[in-house]
Amino acid sequence: MSKKKKTVIEFRDYDLPAHFPVLLLTGDHWRISDVPSGRLHIHNCLEIGLCETDSGTIKFEDTTYSFYAGDITAISCDIPHTTFSAPGTNSKWSYLFVDMGELLHPFFSGADLHNVELFSFLDHHLNLIMGKTNYPVIYSIVTEIIEEMKKQEPGFEVAVRGLFLALATNLMRAASLNHKKKDQTPENALVIAPALDFIRYHYMEDFPMEQLADLCSLSPAHFRRLFSSIMGNRPLEYLNTTRIRKASDLLRMTEESVLTISERVGFHSISSFNRHFLAIMGETPRDWRKQMSILKDQSLFKYNGWMYAEVLKKK
Repeated sequence: MSKKKKTVIEFRDYDLPAHFPVLLLTGDHWRISDVPSGRLHIHNCLEIGLCETDSGTIKFEDTTYSFYAGDITAISCDIPHTTFSAPGTNSKWSYLFVDMGELLHPFFSGADLHNVELFSFLDHHLNLIMGKTNYPVIYSIVTEIIEEMKKQEPGFEVAVRGLFLALATNLMRAASLNHKKKDQTPENALVIAPALDFIRYHYMEDFPMEQLADLCSLSPAHFRRLFSSIMGNRPLEYLNTTRIRKASDLLRMTEESVLTISERVGFHSISSFNRHFLAIMGETPRDWRKQMSILKDQSLFKYNGWMYAEVLKKK
């Protein structure tokens, strides 16, 4: 008997702003090829998709589903999948990538988001394709979020947060009904999902890599091999990359000193922070801030103990 071909899983890391972790990918160039990929992929955040034209197929591991224009997709960060259009077409999409826990934190002041069922469910158990006719509320919310993100009029961040709160509740209800119909629970979550989840919320803390292996119920050696094969780098490298990307947002959005930021994201040595930042970002923290800071011609406002930039309107 021939061996079953091993599934190749690619990890895609979307760089979400720390203060407002939502990324919109839209426009005529966001089209899906009709050539199936030879590999599946996962993300570091929740993916919400809107199919604007044509049709095609989404594959979740060994299961395939059809999609059509007007469909909304919701896929958790650790659900392996791939998308391809119907033969001879290139379906057009708009995508929202979001860290729901961080985005909706202001609505849950004082709550431990790691234990909130809603966010755990959104992080790990969604693989939905929802038609416009059967899910008009979800379709309306998603299209409104996309419009708010496109226009970015005054107060859009507050509006988007509120819309995502409504979307989160509706997605959980839709998923609950969907799973009851299937009479089964999702089985696509990756073995290393607990480690990715832990790093997402505890990247600034000190912990041994063996703790991540324990969370996944794996031996340290097996965990390192599995993590590296899926993520493309070792657990410690992934942790340091997460820290540096969080630091880059703070350098761009705040006036905190480089030393303070390095400590906030988990580095106890400024030399180690500078070395890792240069290796990952290609520049020193100070040079990167000079080019990328948005604080010129802007005012500062305080939110949740942090200082952020607010663009001043030009008269």
